[in-house]
Amino acid sequence: MLTIFSTFFQVSVIALPWDWSNGLSTHYLGVTYQVGAVLLTGCLAGRDAAIVAQLAYLILGLTSMSVFAQGGGLEYWREPSFGYILGFVPGAGLCGWLAFKRVRSLENLAISAFCGLIVIHIVGIIYLVVISLFNGLSSIKALPDLLLHYSFLSLPGQFVIVCITALVSYLLRSILFY
Repeated sequence: MLTIFSTFFQVSVIALPWDWSNGLSTHYLGVTYQVGAVLLTGCLAGRDAAIVAQLAYLILGLTSMSVFAQGGGLEYWREPSFGYILGFVPGAGLCGWLAFKRVRSLENLAISAFCGLIVIHIVGIIYLVVISLFNGLSSIKALPDLLLHYSFLSLPGQFVIVCITALVSYLLRSILFY
């Protein structure tokens, strides 16, 4: 449920004070909290629960429920972003495994979340390359634009999400004594 709801909330930060000419303003980072929810699931619930949660999200989206950013259904596999959604499963699993492998600390949780993010991007990039190869020469020419749009431009915002995820998971695990 966390992954579903976070898909529809955009990440924004407060602008610097000298940009407040018309009052307090925010700056959109170009991403949603979806990846943060995936990583938070791993950091809080561990490897197995994180994998099951993301598999459930994937199955819900492929069975025509509009839980993905651009809808859902069996035809969604044709979307360039589908590879990143596939990456949620191993990314959350790795994040959950690393988060509980060592003593709880802010640094270890941040490293766990960062490693999960890297796995999500690796799976997404591999998926983009594979579908580009199968779709022909015009898709291969469009591959650099797809990589720029789906991976490289979203990374700064997702790095902020990794930091937020590490902090929130550290605080929640401290409160819950695990």
